Amino acid sequence: MTLASIPNPDLAIAADNKPRWNNPDFRRHGFHNLHRISRYSLCFRAPSVLPLVKQVDWKIGGRPEIARFCAMPHFSAFVVVRGDRILYEAYAPDFGPDRPHSIQSITKTTLNLMLGRCVSEGLIDLDRRVGDYLPEIGTGYADATLRDVADMNVANDFSEDLSDPHTTWFAMERDMGWRLPPDGEKEGTIRSVLCGITSDDLLNRTGQILYKSTNSEVIGWIIERASGRPLRDSLIEIVEAAGIEGCFHITCDREGVPLVDGGACLSARDLARYGLLFARKGEGVDGRRLSEAAFIEETRRKPGPSLPKPRDCARYSRQTMTDGTWIGHAGYGGQFMLANPDTGTVVVYLSVLENKSGTDASFSAALLKMMAELAAAK
Repeated sequence: MTLASIPNPDLAIAADNKPRWNNPDFRRHGFHNLHRISRYSLCFRAPSVLPLVKQVDWKIGGRPEIARFCAMPHFSAFVVVRGDRILYEAYAPDFGPDRPHSIQSITKTTLNLMLGRCVSEGLIDLDRRVGDYLPEIGTGYADATLRDVADMNVANDFSEDLSDPHTTWFAMERDMGWRLPPDGEKEGTIRSVLCGITSDDLLNRTGQILYKSTNSEVIGWIIERASGRPLRDSLIEIVEAAGIEGCFHITCDREGVPLVDGGACLSARDLARYGLLFARKGEGVDGRRLSEAAFIEETRRKPGPSLPKPRDCARYSRQTMTDGTWIGHAGYGGQFMLANPDTGTVVVYLSVLENKSGTDASFSAALLKMMAELAAAK
């Protein structure tokens, strides 16, 4: 007798060519549990923890705009940290301070820290071609400079419009274990996707970013190749330097390559601890130097192309977003982490937008404005 199986319900394709966990009715559960839903993942913990002392400034919670964002139906968590003090935090009834949450593209900021180290050690030159480091890469990246790839300033045939059921991003999801492959297709790997991307003209003529998460995977691959160290080891160093208390979960493919473009899940407090690495300009706990302060200064002072309206106050720079003062990044579904090195403040907002696209530009612009103003206050 043969026992039959069925496709895993969370990963099976549902409406709009999305896996069930990312459909609106299931997305909140998905974002709160993606560390358990993805097919492959790695998990790291730090041996030493940065203790956070609760020193609540109730005026923060009393600000009308903050109260409004914390009352939205898609809200999960909000944390404000300065130094080693929690100035304010709030959580949705179905969430809490110890719960991991998908941070999606905020994960990309880990690459800024890794790049800073490689550049300072002379292992990487941002003005060299990608093909100099990855001779096997396809025409979608071979002649692009690392600087343009890191700044989301490259044109190729990879698309990431999640409102389009035929976007090529979904092929990437298959190969990183966020969905099941269609019947008759084999699961590939993250880097096999990268090698298959093509382009006849890499020049970005839009004047704005051309946002492609594959850019981040290319940068991660180059960092690994140039440094001779697995990405896993670099991520462990980041986790240890941040002194995070809980687990840092990150999706990987079946070869164990971490999904550095958006695979991390961790608690809001631990995301704030991580953000403090940028607020301290690359310095970790116990005096560990993770990245050069000069590289982080250049990141916010010499940015690349702007984000589209209504978030055009920010520009893209070396796998981060910045307005010249703060450094941070948005995440699909309603996340943002923002660090202000001038005030030493980190603001974290986690939520799960349950509309069809999982995005809302007007919401994101208003959220960014609120967080930037809060982080700048002394």
